[in-house]
Amino acid sequence: MTESLRPRRVREQNIGGLLERLPGARLHGAAETGVTGITHDSRQVRAGDIYLARAGAHTHGIAHVAEAVAAGATAVLTDPPSVTTAVAAGATAVVEVADPRAVTGAASAWVYQDPSSGLLVIGVTGTNGKTTTAYLVEAGLRAAGRPTGLIGTVETRIADEKVPSMRTTPEATDLQALFAVMRERGVDAVAMEVSSHALALDRVAGTTFGLAAFTNLSQDHLDFHTDMDDYFAAKARLFSPAYSPVGVVSIDDTWGRRLAAEAPIAITTVGAADHGPDWTRTDESVSPAGGTVTVVGPDGGRHLLDVALPGRFNLRNAALAFVVLVQAGVSPADARRGIAGLARVPGRMERVDAGQPYPALVDYAHTPEAVTVLLTEARGLTRDHGRVIAVLGCGGDRDRGKRPLMGAALAAGSDVAVLTNDNPRSEDPAVILEAMAQGARSVATGARLVIEPDRRAAIETAVAEAGAGDVLVVAGKGHEQGQEVAGTIVPFDDRQVLRDALTEHGYAVGAR
Repeated sequence: MTESLRPRRVREQNIGGLLERLPGARLHGAAETGVTGITHDSRQVRAGDIYLARAGAHTHGIAHVAEAVAAGATAVLTDPPSVTTAVAAGATAVVEVADPRAVTGAASAWVYQDPSSGLLVIGVTGTNGKTTTAYLVEAGLRAAGRPTGLIGTVETRIADEKVPSMRTTPEATDLQALFAVMRERGVDAVAMEVSSHALALDRVAGTTFGLAAFTNLSQDHLDFHTDMDDYFAAKARLFSPAYSPVGVVSIDDTWGRRLAAEAPIAITTVGAADHGPDWTRTDESVSPAGGTVTVVGPDGGRHLLDVALPGRFNLRNAALAFVVLVQAGVSPADARRGIAGLARVPGRMERVDAGQPYPALVDYAHTPEAVTVLLTEARGLTRDHGRVIAVLGCGGDRDRGKRPLMGAALAAGSDVAVLTNDNPRSEDPAVILEAMAQGARSVATGARLVIEPDRRAAIETAVAEAGAGDVLVVAGKGHEQGQEVAGTIVPFDDRQVLRDALTEHGYAVGAR
């Protein structure tokens, strides 16, 4: 278990003051009880904490209230049926609310004196492109001389310190503590990914955003959301006065255009000229090393962006990031310089070089749309009638409906489609693979299908197949450094496994 980050110094407050933030809350016990922290995890309790005892996916936190009090929790925040148990456990004060999850963000922000209000927090949401766009925004903020933070799927950064990320958007107790740590260490601007789960489960409640950004929407997470409209509604919550006063929205897809039309806050749009955006993306040019794109502003000003990340979709990400930065007060020159200087985003079209005569890429693409876009970009990198050789799996215990769609996208976009395991989790890997294979077989293409359950062997198979002029893509896990099988996570990094396979195939080890 990784210990959560906490600020070193927190001003003690009396629990009675929290009731002003939580309409309808009732206090059982002493209003003058002092608190200096908050956590939803009994194992993370420190002296002076509020222990948040709420219903979880499998158990209720009240089952661990005795351990929390023994560890030093001075107060408990919980629901009406759990009050008696919390009092019996010896908590000095118990705050009773109808829905603890809904108020976790507000309570956590109160404990740490509203840390996000002193930061420029830019939230990026959407299905694909969140990570890269957040990295680009953070790079532009740094170029402008601002001490920055980054919160997302790959990592958390506090100035120059890197911290592993457990999920795209942390739980509210951890998120507000993280903002407090950033504030304490001199950070004043934060780029963060905001997932639909975080919005639906109120993880970002209590956060003051300066600006929200939207990339796109396509099928994902329908194991959690009831349908695409529900998925969209969760994303759209970020674009409301409760979270952000302004937004920047890419309108290249119908969901972005819908969001721009329906959002109750001021929206600036960016996209291709077809849909009449405020900022127009034009003159796109791509190469294996990156590309260029021109963004034309509402005043007619033209801004040429040099992008060091490969793929046409990264030109879209860069254009969105540029507009976000300008709307956030960064000068166009600093925004351009920051974007041009970002040469790598871990696990996103990331090149693995070991002296082989063809590009080998690792990417996080794990939705049908993302796989299609990735393989289209890979096709553009082939030379002399070369082939696209792609390795892909689907995660277990997640949206089952997208598996045949991902298989179909793999077969449609590659010449050699290697189907393998991703993170099967608690599911039978063979069942996942068969769903993918059914989708792949439904597409009338000339792609050769290879089913290899062992992911390492699948990557080795792809390397043995590839040659000069081809492009090899390993997709689905990106930056991840483990593979979860039947409750066990074993070390597995696609980039390292691919590099090892290339080296074992006889290529000289390259610079990376």
